Amino acid sequence: MQRGSPKSPQFQEVLQHANIRQSAGVIVLKIIGVISMRIVVIGSGIVGSSAAYECAKAGADVTVLEAGRIAGGTSAVSFAWTNATTKRPRPYFDLNVAGMRAHLELRRDFGAAPWFTQTGSFDWRTVPETMDDYFENFRQMREWGYGVEWMDKKRVGEMEPDIDVSAIGDCPISYYPEEGWVDPVLCSAWLLRAAKERWGAQVKVGSRATEIETEGGRVRAVRTANGEHYAADAVVNCTGGWSSERLGDAQGIPLSSTIGVLAFTPPVALTLRSQLHADDLDLRPDGAGRIMIHKVSVDMTFKKPETLSPTGDEAATLLDAASRVLPSLRSAGVEAIRTTVRPFPEDGYTCAGAMPDIAGHYMAVTHSGVTIAPQLGKVVADEIVRGKIHEEMETFRPQRFFQAYAQRSTVAHV
Repeated sequence: MQRGSPKSPQFQEVLQHANIRQSAGVIVLKIIGVISMRIVVIGSGIVGSSAAYECAKAGADVTVLEAGRIAGGTSAVSFAWTNATTKRPRPYFDLNVAGMRAHLELRRDFGAAPWFTQTGSFDWRTVPETMDDYFENFRQMREWGYGVEWMDKKRVGEMEPDIDVSAIGDCPISYYPEEGWVDPVLCSAWLLRAAKERWGAQVKVGSRATEIETEGGRVRAVRTANGEHYAADAVVNCTGGWSSERLGDAQGIPLSSTIGVLAFTPPVALTLRSQLHADDLDLRPDGAGRIMIHKVSVDMTFKKPETLSPTGDEAATLLDAASRVLPSLRSAGVEAIRTTVRPFPEDGYTCAGAMPDIAGHYMAVTHSGVTIAPQLGKVVADEIVRGKIHEEMETFRPQRFFQAYAQRSTVAHV
């Protein structure tokens, strides 16, 4: 019998002297130097890697199960903008601001953060129908204490001379100095490396979780497609766009995910440092002189991920829009274009907390994953390992979906 198993003589002896409490659906054992809580994190994207890092840091015995390659899902095809602008209502805004602060804390934790760039964002509008929302968002962000200021075209041109300021038109330009972006794959790699080297976490690549095994209504283990079996006191589901799937007895959550499309130029001789957001167009540097291009209206033409050509219509549309703002891109072409699933819980907001079906089953999935991930990691570790419940997260608990379905079912049978 495995040492540390709930039925082992060693475990029963320890249990007599343990301080036990119930936390977020997980039994927390406060036993120093004897046994650690066993946590399996499913998914190694930026949310899963953050959860694994923080849980290992808190003293848990962590195993990460990844079906493909590290951060090879949505995290590998993300504009990765750290921000809280337009994030409403207030609890969602506050969560995103907490995520932005957690990125700074993580940088201090590591001494350096080669995955994190914080050089600000410029935003403007040229479509008259969107102006009211644009000005209202500026007002709301200022009222909530978010860093934003108006800036004229002359100053923008001085800060970012590669921009054709005539493309901006007469709209006031808003500047968000605290915003930035992350390289999610690099971030995940560093978090998992630290979790392994500092606290002995294990990372299993090519291990697709297929079943969360239970006993007496509690998590017992996770089984993978290749027959591996990992004992667990708690399981954290960080599978993003796949979090609606059932894993044995463990149910998923309802999603309304969308498709994201990103284009990448080859290296171009630009000195652009900031992000640019113009109507539904988003631009930012992507390392080695490359520029990343995103446009919401292109996203909306897809119902599922597809393989696209760098010489196809979508690439041409993205490059044309970007070239109007950054003329140097006109002759650059597109080096790569990629699509991905962008995970959205059904109501559009973060889902984080204990699932109501099985004790020890925890969900962490959100659209704003890059911004929120380091804060979600702290929340997961606090609630599962330390037993510290975050009351500010009550708005985002999974229970809301199952209450809604229960109410619909009741109405349907009246």
